[in-house]
Amino acid sequence: MIYENKDLCKIRTISTFLTLTDDKITWEKELLDACNFCKSLSEKFNQRNYEVQSIRIVTNAFGEYLDTSSLQTAKEDLSFISNILDKSTTNLRIRFAIGEAKTFHEISLLPELILSFGDLANACVNVSIDENEILDNELIKESVKAVKKISLITPRGEGNFNFTVNFNCKPFIPYFPASYHKSDLENAFVLGLETPDLLVEVLKDFNKKNPNLSHNIALGSYANILKDALSYHCKNIKDILDNFENKSSFVFKGIDSSAAPSKNCSSMVEVYKQMGLNSFGRSGTVEISSLLTKVFRSVKELPLVGFSGLMLAVVEDKGLAQGTIDKDFDIRTLLTNSAICGIGLDTVPIEGDSSIEKIEQIMRDTGTMAFRLNKPLTVRLFPVPGLKEGDITKFESDDLCNSAVLALP
Repeated sequence: MIYENKDLCKIRTISTFLTLTDDKITWEKELLDACNFCKSLSEKFNQRNYEVQSIRIVTNAFGEYLDTSSLQTAKEDLSFISNILDKSTTNLRIRFAIGEAKTFHEISLLPELILSFGDLANACVNVSIDENEILDNELIKESVKAVKKISLITPRGEGNFNFTVNFNCKPFIPYFPASYHKSDLENAFVLGLETPDLLVEVLKDFNKKNPNLSHNIALGSYANILKDALSYHCKNIKDILDNFENKSSFVFKGIDSSAAPSKNCSSMVEVYKQMGLNSFGRSGTVEISSLLTKVFRSVKELPLVGFSGLMLAVVEDKGLAQGTIDKDFDIRTLLTNSAICGIGLDTVPIEGDSSIEKIEQIMRDTGTMAFRLNKPLTVRLFPVPGLKEGDITKFESDDLCNSAVLALP
C-alpha cells in the first residue's frame, strides 16, 4: 500500500515540556537532559525509517525563571540558555520556547528578545475570558502593541513568526509559538507530525484507481482511506514508543495529529484539489475542511493533544501563499474555516499600516469563536512594513513562503 511509505510521514517535532526555576545552576542539566532525551528518541524513529525534523524545548512562563527586571538582564539570561543549548550533541534543529508572557511588562520585553534571539525566544500570550465570556481586551491590546513593534524592528517583520496570541489553548501543544508549559505540571513530551505528502499521495493513488465516482461516495472513500493511512503510521509510532526505554523524567502525553504543512512538503491546497476543489477558498471548502478535521481526530492509537485539526498556515504553505496571489481567499475565508476546526489566523501577512484597532478587532473575533465553539485558536499576524494589500512579500526566512499581503476586513 502506498501509505506504508514512511517517507510520506515525517515527525515534525519531538517537543519536551519542562519547568525552570530562577536557580540558574540547574538550567544546564534540565536543558541538556531534554536535548539528550530528544536525541535518543529521534534515533529510535530513524532506526524505523521515520525522519525527525526538529526537537523543541518548551518551558513554563519565562517570568518565573528569567530575570525580567530589565531588558538587559532578560537578554543575559537568554544568552546563558543559548550557550547551554550550543553544548547539545544533536545534529537536529533545536527550537526553544520561553513559555507564555503573563504581564504587560513581560509582553513589552518580547519584541527586543525576539529581535536578539529569534527562534530561541518563541513566546505566546494566553488570553482568557471572564464570567460574562468577555475576553481580556487589555491583554489583547498589549499583545497587539508587541505585534506592531516586532513588525517594525525585525527585518521585513519576520519576527512575528515567533509570537502568537492564544485563545482557549491548553498546554502540550507541540508546535511553536503556541507552545507553553505550566510549572505545576510534570515534565512531558509530545509529538507533532508533518503529513501533507501522505494525504496527497494517498488521494492521488485512489483517484487514479477510482475515476468518476459520485460526490458522496468519493468523499466517504476519501475519509476512510485517509483515516487508514494516518492510523497505520500512528500504530507504528505507538510501537516505537512502547519499545523505547525511557530513562528520563519526560512522560508521554500524546500526539498532535494535525498535518502541519511546511514550504518543503505538499501543500494542503493540493489536498483540497485531490478531493475535488480547483482551489482552496471556493464554495465547498468548508465541507472538505470539516471532513479533514474528522480524519485528524479519528486517531485512536494514541492520545490526542494540541490542535489535532486543520492547519492553514498561510506563509508556511506554498499553495496557500500562491492562493493569496491568485486572490482565491481572504481573511474571512480563513476565519470561517477556523470555525470548522482550524488553527485560527496563522502566519497571515497583513498591510504594514494596519491599525491597532483593526488587529484588536480580528483577535477578538477569533477569540470569541475559540471560546464559544470550545476549540483552540491562535492569531499570528505579520504586518509587513511598507506593503499594501496585494503587494508581494520578500521574506528571507527558510521557514516562510512569499505571498500577497491581505487586508484586514
